[in-house]
Amino acid sequence: MPRPTVRSLPLSLLALAGLLACESGSAPEVDLVVYGRVWTGDSAAPWAGAVAIAGDSIVAVGDSATVSARVAKGTRVLSSGGGMVAPGFMDGHLHFIDGGFQLASVDLRPADSPADFIARLGAFAAEKRPGEWIVGGDWDHERWPDAPLPRREWIDSVTPRNPVFVQRLDGHMALANSAALRLAKITAATRDIPGGVIVRDRSTGEPTGVLKDEAMGPVYTVIPAATDEQRDRALRRAMEHAVSKGVTSVAHMSVPWGDLGAYLRAKQAGSLMVRAALYFPLGDWRRVADTVARLGRGDDWVWIGGVKGYVDGSLGSTTALFYAPYADDPATTGVLTTPEDSLRRWIGGADSAGLQVVVHAIGERANGLLLDIFDSVAQDHGARDRRFRIEHAQHLRRGDIDRIARTGVIASMQPYHAADDGRWAEKRLGPERIRTTYAFRSLLDRGGHLAFGSDWTVAPMDPLLGIHAAVTRRTLDGKNPGGWVPEQKITVEEALRAYTAGDAYGIFAENDRGKLAPGYKADLVLLNQDLTRIPPETIDQVQVLRTVVGGRVVFSAE
Repeated sequence: MPRPTVRSLPLSLLALAGLLACESGSAPEVDLVVYGRVWTGDSAAPWAGAVAIAGDSIVAVGDSATVSARVAKGTRVLSSGGGMVAPGFMDGHLHFIDGGFQLASVDLRPADSPADFIARLGAFAAEKRPGEWIVGGDWDHERWPDAPLPRREWIDSVTPRNPVFVQRLDGHMALANSAALRLAKITAATRDIPGGVIVRDRSTGEPTGVLKDEAMGPVYTVIPAATDEQRDRALRRAMEHAVSKGVTSVAHMSVPWGDLGAYLRAKQAGSLMVRAALYFPLGDWRRVADTVARLGRGDDWVWIGGVKGYVDGSLGSTTALFYAPYADDPATTGVLTTPEDSLRRWIGGADSAGLQVVVHAIGERANGLLLDIFDSVAQDHGARDRRFRIEHAQHLRRGDIDRIARTGVIASMQPYHAADDGRWAEKRLGPERIRTTYAFRSLLDRGGHLAFGSDWTVAPMDPLLGIHAAVTRRTLDGKNPGGWVPEQKITVEEALRAYTAGDAYGIFAENDRGKLAPGYKADLVLLNQDLTRIPPETIDQVQVLRTVVGGRVVFSAE
């Protein structure tokens, strides 16, 4: 049997080893000590009183009296007071630099009526230069009475000088004004685009301005590319926002190639505050493999994780792919956004190249198809630690819940979506199909791997809101105080684990992140309350006091 490495030892033994090193006089100098009720993330020894840090790593975890012996003249000391210390939150699925751009763009998420939508966009457009594109937005028509889709006629008069392409918050459909449609050459004569939908006026056949999934492509191709300086500023905004929420690591999905340069420039400048695993478009798998061969995978700050694909769209856009028609739109069962033969070819090629493959699937049929492809590729290529992931895994047949757990596929899920979709999902699916929607409890009970994230900017990048949603299953409209599909609730510690160790496992980083233990990276968050000792309904009111990344305090609420 091979000799175990230090990091393969149980956390309780690692903590003991760190303390014994201190007593023997061989311990390294301690730069930072953090006191508080420390949740370590180790189920065998989940609680401690203090953490000692040297450089960018943890050197001891234990009771406060013992760890305090390591405090020297130059040691910085922090305390959570009556709150909690936890491993730094990880966000397992988001669109990070896009989020940084959205922080400086028009915010249409709060718009609660068509009139409010129009007014917000008009006010923003009035401050823009003529010809400057207006993008982002993140509107949600489900907030409006009777939930009509917006139309270009609504906004043409308030955006006469600017092309506009503002997306629904799920990113699977967007509204273009007439100027944007002209630039993209989308007219009544434009043929339907495979994998997408051009929404048309039923009487005239003219595009209404709403484009879904692949039909958005022609507009994206005419939007000017961001400059390096703009990307760098967006990354900085995104990092500052992340650390204010206690997020220390992210998995950036569908990374545009220009964004890689922004991360590398920030790393060279020493300005990174958040660790990032990058997943590029699945169709670019050869280019990703060539990049890895040329540059390597990176390190614990910037790591080329693999590739990310799509099977279907979203529930809110009625493009998530199901076996049965939508209850509120029987004419459709959703959209297969990527042809099946392309999915099989690309996933097989990427897996052969040793890349991790993560794929968006929301509807039951999309998840079933993806699991079939994963099974086929794994059988053809043989056993290895590949860690296939399903991004979202929102609507599952009961048999596929078992299959996910049995095959070791990671369910990369976003609990805030349950609080959001739960307001209206039943009208889309009916009462039976929602029973296995966001099936956190069922997946864990079967031994499945959960990795939690936000899908920012689709949802807020705030793990505390995600934990609140996973534990209470309350919906944003307040109409489900006992929880929506309450049998799928999980515990606070299970949710914490999905936002820490679960995410670390999802990016092959479980040996140095996701727990507070000697040898692990000194990434942690201080909260003003202990999540395990307060009513679950109040978790969304907890505040981040400080965030530490690599032993450096990168955010302080003070």
